[in-house]
Amino acid sequence: MPELATQTPVAKSKSAPQPTQPGWRESVESLLVTIILVLFATCFVVEAFKIPSESMEPTLLVGDHLLVNKFIFEGNGAWYDRFLPYRAIQRGEVIVFKFPFQNHPHYVKRVIGLPGDRIKIVNSVVFVDGKALKEPYAIHDPSSYDPFAENFPPTNQDYLDAAVLPQWKQELPRYVNAKGELVVPPGEYFVMGDNRDHSWDSRYWGFVPRDAIMGRPVIIYWSLREPAQDEFSTSTQPSGNWFFSALDTLIHAPFETRWGRTFKEVH
Repeated sequence: MPELATQTPVAKSKSAPQPTQPGWRESVESLLVTIILVLFATCFVVEAFKIPSESMEPTLLVGDHLLVNKFIFEGNGAWYDRFLPYRAIQRGEVIVFKFPFQNHPHYVKRVIGLPGDRIKIVNSVVFVDGKALKEPYAIHDPSSYDPFAENFPPTNQDYLDAAVLPQWKQELPRYVNAKGELVVPPGEYFVMGDNRDHSWDSRYWGFVPRDAIMGRPVIIYWSLREPAQDEFSTSTQPSGNWFFSALDTLIHAPFETRWGRTFKEVH
């Protein structure tokens, strides 16, 4: 009898594995990583600020929204500082710092005096170590009279009584040398606003400690026309109006935005 051929069984093909949907655990982990990265960036690298006053005009206008580089100036002397892209604070650059008084609001000013510099203002001209400082950024308001914008340090005690904070009134004479120059002490900085007749700065309250300096504004990412606020006012908007204020800003933003200042570098 003819031999019967046996039928070879056919193997069943395996289907390709289907991708599994991420579970709640993976979603939570991704969210936490994102939050940590954002917190790290805002704490150590960059932070957003808004200009509320006219003290830095024309460099910075009321309503300018800035990104501040917090990872630029030299560190606190730790061993790892030399491996990081730090550099020293330079005269003439704009900085953001915590104001030494009034519950530490953030201020933005320009560095005029470094540690050891001798500062003097004569007829609205700033002298550093006896040489006139070139300041293409500075402006003066002829309609406003500010004795400290014309001559500083003051020699008239009446000006001290009327213009400066009580703490600075007592400390200022200690830093004035025989030539009438203000000597910036170690670890401190002398700052001024570009709008010299409308700036509440080191002339009126003293030096900025190094550890109060947060960073340098690098770019204006948005600029919105807004009314100027008092630079040294601590008043805030009532919390009940925040919704209507945000809604009004959203509606008028396209028309009130200064598009020409968007992504403008800060110098």
